Amino acid sequence: MARAGLTAARLTEAAAQLADENGLDRLTVSGLARQFGVKDASLYSHVRNLRELRVRVALLAAEEMSRRIALAVAGRAGKDALFAFADAYRDFALAHPGRYAATQLQFEPEEVADSPGFRRGVELTRGVLRGYGLTEPDLTDAGRLLRASFHGYIHLELNQGFADSRVVEESWHRSLEALHVALDNWPSRAG
Repeated sequence: MARAGLTAARLTEAAAQLADENGLDRLTVSGLARQFGVKDASLYSHVRNLRELRVRVALLAAEEMSRRIALAVAGRAGKDALFAFADAYRDFALAHPGRYAATQLQFEPEEVADSPGFRRGVELTRGVLRGYGLTEPDLTDAGRLLRASFHGYIHLELNQGFADSRVVEESWHRSLEALHVALDNWPSRAG
């Protein structure tokens, strides 16, 4: 029988909070059960296993992140949209490192097929890139460039990978300037 007050949504939110505090790799069903003062078995009527719990955290995070990005880019285009998108993306990742890590998991297509957050994230990325006049297959290539650049930078930042004394924020914005130039001068396949 399900424990009163426990729901999949409540467990997901608590798991996301634990992931932010301790790291996604340290999120366990046992740790979550301890937080609620119940045995592990009490959670299994709401989530099948740790994998499902992590996927639920990723779906929640994707929705939160895409909502933040959508607000940031509304009414913007070109360089302005790129900077707003990137800053919202980075701000979310730095504020919620466990949730962000969950969005970077490798998913089975059926795990995220109905995810409005992931779908909206792709739409927002493509919208920013269309502002640079890109179409397929360049949209996909440029989207991969952005994701790799943002994720790589954030991963290094979260792990204190920048040892130089230069302010990380300044390097971030210079990197965005370089991405803007690259997008604005995207190589033509005709050449």
